[in-house]
Amino acid sequence: MGKKGNRIQVILECSEQKKTGIPGISRYVTTKNKKNNPNRMQLKKFNPILKKYTIHKEIK
Repeated sequence: MGKKGNRIQVILECSEQKKTGIPGISRYVTTKNKKNNPNRMQLKKFNPILKKYTIHKEIK
């Protein structure tokens, strides 16, 4: 039997790095409760390529 619930796994990708055109992608995997947070997530996470904290947005 599988788990039941509202938690789903989402991927967060750096939005600032896409704009600069620097190769490589900073991504994080996390979970969210789709019932409490139906909209896409945005979190400040560390980007090791740019060596600073940037906004990471949820992708498909």
